[in-house]
Amino acid sequence: MSRSAHPAGPRHADVLPEGHYTAPADDLNALDPKVWAHTVGRDADGVVTVGGIAVTQLAEEYGTPAYILDEADFRDRARAWRTAFGTDADVFYAGKAFLSRAVVRWLDEEGLNLDVCSGGELATALSAGMPAERIAFHGNNKSPEEIERAVRAGVGRIVLDSFQEIVRVAHTAESLGKRQRVQIRVTVGVEAHTHEFIATAHEDQKFGIPLADGQAAEAVRRALQLDGLDVIGIHSHIGSQIFDMSGFEVAAHRVVGLLKDVRDEHGVELAEIDLGGGLGIAYTSDDDPREPHEIAKALSEIVTRECEGARLRTPRISVEPGRAIVGPTAFTLYEVGTVKPLEGLRTYVSVDGGMSDNIRTALYDAEYSVALASRTSDAEPMLVRVVGKHCESGDIVVKDAFLPGDLAPGDLIAVPATGAYCRSMASNYNHAMRPPVVAVRDGAARVIVRRETEEDLLRLDVG
Repeated sequence: MSRSAHPAGPRHADVLPEGHYTAPADDLNALDPKVWAHTVGRDADGVVTVGGIAVTQLAEEYGTPAYILDEADFRDRARAWRTAFGTDADVFYAGKAFLSRAVVRWLDEEGLNLDVCSGGELATALSAGMPAERIAFHGNNKSPEEIERAVRAGVGRIVLDSFQEIVRVAHTAESLGKRQRVQIRVTVGVEAHTHEFIATAHEDQKFGIPLADGQAAEAVRRALQLDGLDVIGIHSHIGSQIFDMSGFEVAAHRVVGLLKDVRDEHGVELAEIDLGGGLGIAYTSDDDPREPHEIAKALSEIVTRECEGARLRTPRISVEPGRAIVGPTAFTLYEVGTVKPLEGLRTYVSVDGGMSDNIRTALYDAEYSVALASRTSDAEPMLVRVVGKHCESGDIVVKDAFLPGDLAPGDLIAVPATGAYCRSMASNYNHAMRPPVVAVRDGAARVIVRRETEEDLLRLDVG
């Protein structure tokens, strides 16, 4: 690989421009275990390895960009969530984070349930052999065809998101001679994102049925009257990338209040409460996520305390981690194409992927870490912005980070914590081919989602 020198970009802290970046680590070659999968390390030559395989070997065999997924890490995290919540609760992996048939099989083998939110995700789950009774079907606008397929398949629960959907699912179930288990998704007026907690005026969204004005109570009232529905509980989701449990505490208080009202009006104690997902992961060293056993303990105590106060039997708890399982298990491997220093600003490092394989930075202003992966370096750190090859100024992968000052075209760099929502939200913008997902375990690698080809693109173009 090329190691050619290039003009130096900004290095020392006293000349760095203003920005939202963390000071360079003492050792840029170190890999913070908080943001990397468990089996990631460096070999004797300084090359990043995962599952015992060097990234240089993976790049040579599978090309770049590529999502590299640590299967052992995925299984460990799935097992940790299952163990933390035990047999008295349900863990539904949120398939929207990343779903493939291999992942479905891993989930099945590790004893997790699966949450899907589209007909395509349902088809993937069923084709890979996930038992239908362990599938939950979400979505704010499920089509009649999707509803019928879910009911026919016998999915374990459909989460009802509107008054119209209550009628649609009930009608479909009755026409098929079935009684469909359902939950009512309610909007509880709490939204939690990362460290920010806001508890007012968040009914203004497309998901769920508002609790504040009595609509949620009316939704339960109507659903209980329909023969095609078996109302098993209430569903609530308050946000994403959450580290603070206080949002769940407020949400549980309000949901349990609804359960109490249902009991008092209808004489029915609903058996389940689903607190959703949104649990955060470490994208940078500054992030400090909780462990599954801490989350399980906190949620169980919150729900138990609220139910005791309302004199209700404690319902069965469900949670839906997606990002929290798959997010840390994968990194994206890129090859550096150009290195462009801008005096007094930063150095732009262009890679062979970009917003087509990771839209989160452009869409959510997400922050990521990055490391030189194909070697180590003792060069001084330089402030970089890792950008893609697309024809967009917003095509940014990592906004601001530090890499060694001798970074050069041909080097491999890796962006950790890209297992969630990167492949799921990948696109063909500029007719880019979506990268493969390569699963690595115990010294062996295999493609679980292949790289797209030009033939794939042209096959859909029937003009």
